[in-house]
Amino acid sequence: MNGSRIAVVGGGISGLGAAWLLSRRHSVTLFEGNDYVGGHSRTRDVPGRDGPVPVDTGFIVYNERNYPHLSSLFRQLDVPTRDSDMSFAFRSADGGLEWAGDSVNKLFAQRRNLLSPSFLRMVGDILRFNRRARRFLADDSTGEPSLGEFLDAMNASSELRQQYLLPMAAAIWSCPPQDMLAFPARRFLQFFHNHGLLDVANRPQWRTVAGGAREYVRRMLPGITGGYHTRTPVRRISRVKEGVELFGDDGLLGRFDQVVVGAHADQTLAMLEQPSYWEERLLSAFRYQENIGWLHSDPQLMPRLRRVWASWNYQAGAQQQPASVTYWMNRLQGLDGVGDVFVSLNPESPPDESLVYERAVYDHPVFDGAAVRAQGMMEQIQGRDRIWFCGSYLGYGFHEDGLRSAVNVAGRLGVRPAWLDPEPVTQGGLFGSPIVATG
Repeated sequence: MNGSRIAVVGGGISGLGAAWLLSRRHSVTLFEGNDYVGGHSRTRDVPGRDGPVPVDTGFIVYNERNYPHLSSLFRQLDVPTRDSDMSFAFRSADGGLEWAGDSVNKLFAQRRNLLSPSFLRMVGDILRFNRRARRFLADDSTGEPSLGEFLDAMNASSELRQQYLLPMAAAIWSCPPQDMLAFPARRFLQFFHNHGLLDVANRPQWRTVAGGAREYVRRMLPGITGGYHTRTPVRRISRVKEGVELFGDDGLLGRFDQVVVGAHADQTLAMLEQPSYWEERLLSAFRYQENIGWLHSDPQLMPRLRRVWASWNYQAGAQQQPASVTYWMNRLQGLDGVGDVFVSLNPESPPDESLVYERAVYDHPVFDGAAVRAQGMMEQIQGRDRIWFCGSYLGYGFHEDGLRSAVNVAGRLGVRPAWLDPEPVTQGGLFGSPIVATG
């Protein structure tokens, strides 16, 4: 297989990672429909006091514990990083309740909550939830309930659900709070455990890319042997006797020995000409949630009490509406020489137009039982007729999951990253069984 001509479709972390890895041994060409490579790694400049200040609007943070591949990639590329934090704040729909979780003072920023039975019940239920979750994870005989069923079994209060757990989960996965109830409980709780969210202490140190995520993208692009093409959407992937052909808006883009598709599952299925039974069944199991993102400087989308401001600021709304979260980028990325800058997803009311730098649309995978079952069966379609699949939808939907899927596909095509040992890649793990990933 040495020297194969390989096409990679999609320039997010999954496709970019696959193209960069495979270029060590093969001739690789990357095709991306957008006018930039990076997918959710989208850095934009905002005006600062001494010139442009780079701000990320998609991928923002990672940690060494739960992002081992990404951390290793950054070290290999000498990507500059700095400490960040992942503090969380909640604001009720009417603004009557506000709290943040990074200190006791901020938890009780509204002093009346010191005497509020419902608020104190939520705090007590958080501790009870954490204990119950740890016991559940330690017992393999507990079955596979949904998160909603797990909460019902522990008789969780409405305060725990509506003012803490579902808002935090919806903010993490960028989906409506009620959708989280269908999330498989064991996967959900394992994620919380891996990220230290079931403990008051022992949480990982979060980091962000200094200069924005585009810094790692810039370092990867020169390593793609066959080059990359932006503004070149792939419309059709066709299997032929001699290989696989890709077609764009203007016809044939090329014929290749192998094709790696790093697009979203629904986009991937739409590209495949005459998909097989298993391709149709598995790729259609993944749903996506559209999220509208705003890069702006309007503080009206933040908690009213500035002492409550956190890195992630959740605004409660209708349970079936997408999560409304405002990220305080100054705190997340340590921005200097600029006033307050925010990224808001799905605000109930858009920010003041005069304070908006950019509006963007992002799609995030929704992880329900059907999606998790499909993850465990992806080996049915990997490499069949020379087509391979990677993407963050094969894990928890995060950067590490996308890169991990790229590492696994590259391994199947004979290439291992320098940070892994030389043991051969097996057919288990990511593609052979349901994932218990690290986020």
